[in-house]
This record gives sequence, structure tokens and C-alpha cells, in this order.
Amino acid sequence: MCFGVRRAIKLVTEAAGEYGKIETLGPVAHNEQLVERLEKAGVRAVADLGQASGEAIAIPTHGVGPEVLSEIEARKLQVLDITCPIVKKAQRCAARLARAGFTVVIFGEAEHSEVKGLLGWTRGKGIAAMSAEEVAHPPALSRLGIISQTTQNRDSFVAFINQLTTAFAPFVGEFRIISTLCQAIQRRLEEAVRLARRNQLLIVIGGHNSANTRRLAEACASITETRLVAAAEEVDKSWLLGKRNIGVTAGASTPGEAIDGVVARLESLAKLVG
Repeated sequence: MCFGVRRAIKLVTEAAGEYGKIETLGPVAHNEQLVERLEKAGVRAVADLGQASGEAIAIPTHGVGPEVLSEIEARKLQVLDITCPIVKKAQRCAARLARAGFTVVIFGEAEHSEVKGLLGWTRGKGIAAMSAEEVAHPPALSRLGIISQTTQNRDSFVAFINQLTTAFAPFVGEFRIISTLCQAIQRRLEEAVRLARRNQLLIVIGGHNSANTRRLAEACASITETRLVAAAEEVDKSWLLGKRNIGVTAGASTPGEAIDGVVARLESLAKLVG
């Protein structure tokens, strides 16, 4: 697990012990097994503030926009902010660019909870896009700030910047680019790619709804046969047939017990298939 997720787990479990239970606004991180484990410790995820029933609410690692914080304050709830520090930095960058008069383009998935929060900090001056074609040409556009969802791929972000600056150069007087990528995520991706080059099969362990885990699988799939699984029971014996070398990697929010379970199943199946 990455530092941000480990920190969040520690904070919410301590708070659950103090309050008896605590609710989080959305899952702490996008991993089903982690969510189930935390529920047993008194940490319950709610989809929105309307479902909150306790006196305290935790902001998840992906963060939220200022309008959500205002609503929490209006409801007089105790707030536990477990937003990942890297996401916090991205939020500050988005807000600073917007205050300085920039239209803020966020390289990221518009429906992802982190990106929704980042857009909130632009106070209506932000656009989320995965390609330059998705960014319209506002008539009065003169200053463009570019940041990224923290878990995006560095090479993809650089390609997006090149596309955007080329397409918008005739209209924009000033570009300002700030890297808000998580370096730990980038190193994990680089290591996974190196692992994929050395193996005939790569197993990527993590939540199917985890953006960073999906990117690991996508990057490795172009190199070797790659399977994304959330738990040991998803590993199929047929995948191992004819394979001598199998690599295992995991997303940033994958619990250690999920990794141990998958490795144990692989070792067991390997004995069966010879």
C-alpha cells in the first residue's frame, strides 16, 4: 500500500475507536477487500452526506471540493480529513491557478472522485479531459494552467501537454504547467513494466474500480499476458499452462492479505499444472 492509503487507514481506525464508529464520504480507497475490512473495524462508507448518521465524517484519500466541506460544516459534523497529501497538493495547485486567472485543465477522468474534487477547487474555472480534443476553445481564453490527476501515467501526461499546447498556441498567451503526479505511483508503474518484460504472465492485484491498478494492467498488457484480479479465487488454473515465469504486482490500495492470498494460490496451482 502507498503511504497515503496506510496513513488513511491508521487515522480512520483510530477515529472509529474514539467515536465507536465513523463514516467515510465514499470508500477510503478503491479496493473492495479494504472497504470490507474497515467495515468490521467500525468504518462505514456512505455515498453522500444525506446518508450520514453519525456525528463524524471522514474525507477519503481522493479528497473533495470546497462545496462539500461547506456542506459538512453546515451540518455541524466533526471532520476527519484523510485526503492523501499528494492530492492535497494538487488541490492547492488547482485553486492557486484559478485565483490567478487561469483556466485550469485537469488531465484526468471527469467521473473519478479525485478529479471531481480538483474541479471543485477551481471554482468553476476547470475542465477535465483525457485528450486535447475534449477541451473546447473558450472565446476569451488567454491563460491556461495544466495539472494532472495524481495517479495518471507520466508519459500520457507529457503527450497530453504536447497536444494541448500545440492545439491552443494560437489562442493562449500564457501556459502554466504544474506536475501533480504521485511519484510513488510512477515508480510502481515503472517497476511493473520491468517485471512484465521478464515474465510470460503478469498478475496485477487490486480493485477492479481502482484507477491506478487499471493503469498498471493496461501498461503491462502491451508487453506480456496480463490479468487483473481482486482476490485469489479469481486466478484461473488455465492461465498458468505453458508458463515458466509469472510476475505479481499490486495497486496502491491493495491490502497485504490480498497479495498473500494470490501468491499462495499461484504456488498451489503451479504444483497442479507442473
